[in-house]
Amino acid sequence: MSELRSIQKHSRTEHFDVFLRQGFILSGNFSYEGLQANPNLHQVFENWNQQFGPNMLPSQTALLCANEQLCVIDSCSNDTPSIGNYLRSGSSWKVADQGDNPLARCESAGYLQLMNGDDWHVRELKAYLIAVTPILDNHGKVQFYLGLFTQSRINMENLAQLLYSLALSFQSSIQNVEERRKYDRLNNLHHLKEMESKKHVILFEASKKLLAKIDVHSVLTEVIDCLGRVYPNTRVDLLLSQDNDSTNLSVKPLNFQRTESDIRTRAFMEGQVIFEPTLRGSASSSGNIAAPLSGKQGVYGVLYMEFTDELIDASDLQFISLLADSAGTAFENAKLYEQSNLMINELRLINEITKQLNQSLRLNEIFNSASSEILSIFGADYSCILQNSKDNDQLIVQATNLPAMFHETFTLDQGFSGLIYSSKEPIIISDYWSNDKVTSSLMQRTNSRSLIGSPILVNGNVEGVILIVHRLPNFFSYDNYKLLQVLSSHIGLAMTNASLHAEVKRMVITDNLTGLYARHYLDEQANLMQKKDFCGSLIVVDIDNFKKVNDTYGHQIGDKILIHVSQIIKSSIREMDIAARWGGEELAVYLPQVSKEQAIRIAERIRRRVMEETQPQVTVSCGVSDWNWEEDKISVESLFYRADMALYQAKHNGRNQIQIG
Repeated sequence: MSELRSIQKHSRTEHFDVFLRQGFILSGNFSYEGLQANPNLHQVFENWNQQFGPNMLPSQTALLCANEQLCVIDSCSNDTPSIGNYLRSGSSWKVADQGDNPLARCESAGYLQLMNGDDWHVRELKAYLIAVTPILDNHGKVQFYLGLFTQSRINMENLAQLLYSLALSFQSSIQNVEERRKYDRLNNLHHLKEMESKKHVILFEASKKLLAKIDVHSVLTEVIDCLGRVYPNTRVDLLLSQDNDSTNLSVKPLNFQRTESDIRTRAFMEGQVIFEPTLRGSASSSGNIAAPLSGKQGVYGVLYMEFTDELIDASDLQFISLLADSAGTAFENAKLYEQSNLMINELRLINEITKQLNQSLRLNEIFNSASSEILSIFGADYSCILQNSKDNDQLIVQATNLPAMFHETFTLDQGFSGLIYSSKEPIIISDYWSNDKVTSSLMQRTNSRSLIGSPILVNGNVEGVILIVHRLPNFFSYDNYKLLQVLSSHIGLAMTNASLHAEVKRMVITDNLTGLYARHYLDEQANLMQKKDFCGSLIVVDIDNFKKVNDTYGHQIGDKILIHVSQIIKSSIREMDIAARWGGEELAVYLPQVSKEQAIRIAERIRRRVMEETQPQVTVSCGVSDWNWEEDKISVESLFYRADMALYQAKHNGRNQIQIG
C-alpha cells in the first residue's frame, strides 16, 4: 500500500512538473471535443462552482476562466470587490484591451505565468499576485485558461501549487460534465428509440383503424387524433381539395390561390412530402411539413403541420409520410364508398321521379310535379321551369313556386335562362351578390345568392330551362349540380312523351288536310254537350259543284279551295265552337248554346265570305238545325239528320243558300 502511495505521489510530482513547464494537461481518459465552446465552458464552471466554489479559495482570492480568445467565460471570487470589472463575463484580456497582462503572456508563451502586481500598470491589481495556466488536452491543444488572483500572504510557489489544485478540481468538473453529456446522449437515444417504437405501434394501429373505416369524417378524425398522440404540441391542418361536411376544426379547404412556392401547393402538385426547416443545414430542426393525401386515383388534399417547439428528424418525416399514405388510401376508399351510396340513392331517386313523371301525359302536370320534386330534393327556396315557345322564340315560365312569375316570358338572351339556352350548358353560381354580371329577375325578386341551372335537352335542342335558387351563399354542391343535369334529361324525356302523346291525340281527332276536327270527334263532343247544355245548333256546309272544280282546275286547286273554305269557317266562329270535316267537300260546325237565329247569321257570314274570298270563286250551301232542352227527344242523330235534309233542300233549290231543318 505504501509503495502504491509512493508511485501515485511520484506520478503527481511529475504531472506538477509538467504543469510548471507546459501548463495543465487533462487526463487522456476522456474526449474533450467541443470543450472550447463558450456554453460548454460555462457549464463546466457552473459544475465546479456547485462542487467546490469559494470553499477552495483563500480570502481575497479570485479565479477566472477565459476561452482561447482570452475572453472571460465565468469567475468565482472570495472577497475581491476591487477587481470585479476584470472578472466580469465577457471581459477581454487581450493586449489591445488590457495592455501587458499575465493572460496575454500565457497565451504568447504557452505555459504557466506568474506575475506580481507591481509588474503591471493597473492600479487595482498592484496588491495582487497572479498565476495563469493554459488547460491543454492530451494532444497539447489549448482548451481554455485559468487565472488565479490573490492578496493572501503566500509566495509564488504556493500560488502555483494552489492553481494546480484548482486545475485538478476543474478536471474533475470537466469529467462530471462529460459523463453527464454521455448520459444525456444515451438517454436521448433511448428516448428516440422509444418514440420510434411508439410511432411504429401508433402507425400500425392507425393504419388498421383507417382501412376499417368507410366514413370520410371518421377517417379524417382518426388521422388528426393519431398525430395529436405523437405530436401533442403541434398544429395540424387537413386541407382537402374537395367539398366536405366535416365538423372537425382542423379540416379545411385547400386554398389554390397560394403561390407555387408555398409548400402546401407544392406538396399537392408534386405529390411528395415537403419539409421547410427553420434551421438550414441541421440534422434536426423545427419547421413546417406538408404531406399529400394520395390514393390510386389522385391527390385528395394535404396534411400540413407546424412545429414550433419540437425538432423534426428523418424518422419523423418517414412516419408522417407513411401515415399520410395510409390516410390517403383510406380517404379514397371512404370517398368511393360514399360516392357509390350517393349514386345508388340518386338512381333510386331518378327511378322514382321518372315513374312519377311518366304517370301523367299532360305537360302542365309534368311541369308542376317536376317543380315540387326539385324543391324537395335540393332543399331549394325557389324553382322555375321554363319552356321554349317555338312560335315566338321566347322562354315561358310553366311551373314555379313564385306565383308572380307564372307564365312570364323572357327573351332567349335574357338572364341566366338565356345564358343556359344559348350555351346549352348547366351553370352554378356560388354567390350572386359577389358576381352579378348577369341580371337575373328570379335572383333579384327572391333575394337569392346561390343558383344552379340546367338546360332541358331533347335530341340536342333546348326545349326548356330549369333554375333552382337559395337565399344562402355556397348552398349547392357540385353533386347537386351533376344531379340536376341528370334529372333535367329525364324531365326532357317526360316532356317529349307528353308532347308526342298530345300530337298523336291531336292527329287522331284532326283531319290532316283541312286542320279541322274529324267527324267522330264532333259527334262525341256534340253528344256530351247535349247532356249538359240547354241548347245548341249545327251547320252543315257543302261546296257547290266541287267535282267540277276538280275536273276543271285539278285536285291540287280543289284541295286548296277546301283548305281555304275551312279557314274561313274557323275564323268565322268562336274558339269553343267545333268545326269538322264531315266527309269529302262537306264541312260541319257545332255551336254550343247558340240559338237557331244566331246560327243562321253565322251560316250567312260563312256563305258570303266564301263567295267573296275564294279564287277561283266557289259557293257553298248550308243546312241549319238546332235543339233545346224543351224537346221530348234529343239526340245527335236527329240533329244531324235535320241539318242534312236542310242541306239537301238548299242544293235542290239552286245552291248558294241556307235552309233550316
